[in-house]
Amino acid sequence: MYIAIEGIIGVGKTTLARLLAQRLGAESLLEVVEENPFLPLFYQDPSRYAFKVQVFFLLSRYKQLLPLVQPGLFVRGVVADYLFDKDAIFASINLHGPEWELYREVYTSLSPRLPTPDLTLYLRAPLPVVLERIRRRGRAFEEGISLAYLERLQEAYEHHFATYPHPLLVLDTEGLNFAELEDDQEWIVEEVQRRLGWFA
Repeated sequence: MYIAIEGIIGVGKTTLARLLAQRLGAESLLEVVEENPFLPLFYQDPSRYAFKVQVFFLLSRYKQLLPLVQPGLFVRGVVADYLFDKDAIFASINLHGPEWELYREVYTSLSPRLPTPDLTLYLRAPLPVVLERIRRRGRAFEEGISLAYLERLQEAYEHHFATYPHPLLVLDTEGLNFAELEDDQEWIVEEVQRRLGWFA
């Protein structure tokens, strides 16, 4: 079992990944974010640091996901708080010209080597809700994230998942509190199990 959770910054991916991993008896696989040395610099000067940020994320996510191709390594299954496609979604709005072309060449050579999730969860939330969640978690380097950037990112996500060819569950999370409410947690766990065919 390989489940991936996606959505824009601050939508609740890591919280849900931990919950599902615990409830489904799987391992959680969490992306490297704060370890990216270029990320704080990117938010200060996007045009200068975008390529470095994206290449760091691309390679770190690839190295994290590559062990999934080895049968039996993750016996209990994996719930990841990102999809490898995420990197290209961000790069498509952050990179331009030759940097985008070079990045895309590397991405398209790495992507086919990784497995496709059995189920992907795409989380949505209104941008004011997302901004409040970002503010509450208090990462200093995220303080400069603008509404305009989130709007572009949300548009890129919607475009990507409009034609996503693999099993997909779309969740509007504004009215869901899977961080605290047991009823919401149970509903999501049961819906994921149903999509995976566990109740067949």
